Amino acid sequence: MSAIAARLLAWYDGHGRHDLPWQSPRTPYRVWLSEIMLQQTQVRTVIPYFGRFVDALPTLPSLAAAPLDTVLGLWSGLGYYSRARNLHRGAQICVAEHGGELPRDAAALAALPGIGRSTAAAILAQAWGDRHAILDGNVKRVLARHRGVAGWPGLPRVQAVLWTHAEAQTPPARVADYTQAIMDLGATICTRARPICLTCPIQSDCIARREGRVAELPTARPRREVPTRSTTMLVARDRSGRILLERRPPVGVWAQLWSLPETDDAAAGVAALGETAGPLRPSPLQPPPFEHVFTHFRLSVVPLLLDAPAPAAGVADDPDRGWFAASEWATLGLPAPVRKLLETLPPCPG
Repeated sequence: MSAIAARLLAWYDGHGRHDLPWQSPRTPYRVWLSEIMLQQTQVRTVIPYFGRFVDALPTLPSLAAAPLDTVLGLWSGLGYYSRARNLHRGAQICVAEHGGELPRDAAALAALPGIGRSTAAAILAQAWGDRHAILDGNVKRVLARHRGVAGWPGLPRVQAVLWTHAEAQTPPARVADYTQAIMDLGATICTRARPICLTCPIQSDCIARREGRVAELPTARPRREVPTRSTTMLVARDRSGRILLERRPPVGVWAQLWSLPETDDAAAGVAALGETAGPLRPSPLQPPPFEHVFTHFRLSVVPLLLDAPAPAAGVADDPDRGWFAASEWATLGLPAPVRKLLETLPPCPG
């Protein structure tokens, strides 16, 4: 055993998380799905999404055969939608090239969309017990503190050092448990803010604790200015309460999700939309503006609620635009802020 593996495993046996839904049954498909969902998302947020997803698409072939809209609908609200698109495409590749199964090979796994070195290692370790080191955000934090590694972990030279430590610490046995243990330690004890060092099983030889550097390690990402973009979302609603939605382009923000038409010029946008959707007029009650924060920018949104007094028409032949009732929103891949906006609209006057 490595310097920390034995202590981590003993701690995990008594204090680790053993009842996560993807742990039973622990199939390669369920492990893969959980690992993708857990990228940049906390466990408590993922759990209900995971349950709904595997209920609807319980196997890799069922995921591969599902329409992308179904996959995005199940993912709706979880964010970082490229993960869902990559998952869907990866399943199709597995059906076409790997007999409908995830390949049990690190290079082949890492070649699938959305799976890098650490995610491939986590799948191999947890699904099959193969000895592969992982280096997700929690593990980076644990190792940076325990081994006293300075520098932002996003830098290649710092990552190389952390990978060396990750490989050295991964034990030859109980790899699945060790992988879960070190992730659990980072998520529950060695947290970003207010770590609970006194109860940490590896605190006795933690360099950051010994040198009083816990708060400064791992080194924070260099700060940068986050720009703000502005848009007007056109919320066209017909007399029956249906909303006009359109599918976004295959690249860019919210790619391939259903969303509201957007414009930089409200008057021109309303006029253009009215050419296909029928006459539109601003509603007397308007939803308030809001802001949504992405990783690289802030989006300032001004919603413009529009009444369609005539029966909705003009979009029936467009597969990427349609009128949808509230009962249909749950089946669509809608961005979370758009879904929230629609659910809080003023009542329909009709």
